[in-house]
Amino acid sequence: EPTVRTELMEQIPPIAIFLQENRPKFPTAFFEYLMPIVVRYLTDVNNQVRKAGQEALLILLEQDLVAQSDIENKVCPILLDLSAPDSDDEYKVEAVNIICKMASMLSRTTVEHMLLPRFCELCSDGKLFQVRKICAANFGDICNAVGQEATERLLIPKFFELCSDSVWGMRKACAECFMAVSYTTSPEVRRSKLSPLFISLISDTCRWVRQAAFQSLGPFISTFANPSSAGLYIQEDGTLSIQQSTQDVNSNSCQPSNNKTSMSSSTNAT
Repeated sequence: EPTVRTELMEQIPPIAIFLQENRPKFPTAFFEYLMPIVVRYLTDVNNQVRKAGQEALLILLEQDLVAQSDIENKVCPILLDLSAPDSDDEYKVEAVNIICKMASMLSRTTVEHMLLPRFCELCSDGKLFQVRKICAANFGDICNAVGQEATERLLIPKFFELCSDSVWGMRKACAECFMAVSYTTSPEVRRSKLSPLFISLISDTCRWVRQAAFQSLGPFISTFANPSSAGLYIQEDGTLSIQQSTQDVNSNSCQPSNNKTSMSSSTNAT
């Protein structure tokens, strides 16, 4: 029964955590018994079971419970099969979604060598706009996962394609993640390539795209600032934050001890 398999998947993460905490007693139980079940359920015929399996996999990755060898030899190959050009449409959409979500949890080497080539292919998927939409919505996360060199060499050309996609929802998704993409590139690429591209989004024929671009204008401009002097930085969730400098903190402080120390130092200096 699919409901039984779904319930089973929901119990996998807490069991895995228990086994990890008691690893001396159960050194191989997770890898021999539980991990194969999770991988198998990623291709289950029932979509609810597959969804439960995907959620369980992400939890296991977040908790760092899956060995690197299992990721590269078991998880990645099945996702590559599911996202292949001749794969079933529903499976392909689910696979690209899980690839995008797990990219930030894997090592840069694994993402770049095993998942990035397929992601680039999916960005140009002419059959399913849903696949391209997922790629566009998560583009900034993929750039952050692989770093500047791979972003500029492989991803920026794909980003240009998505920014000129015939479906306006694609262009809107690109505008929304523009800051995250820009933050990963060099100042030269930011100035010479991304700036003209952003202007095209601001001038887009669709008002929803233009609106999203204008909302991203400030964050995009902030990526041109020097983080050490401007205090601007990108958090892990992709949001822009301002870090108050030590000087500002001291200037706002009214503690007598701080003032006394400053005066004392000034006197000694003279």
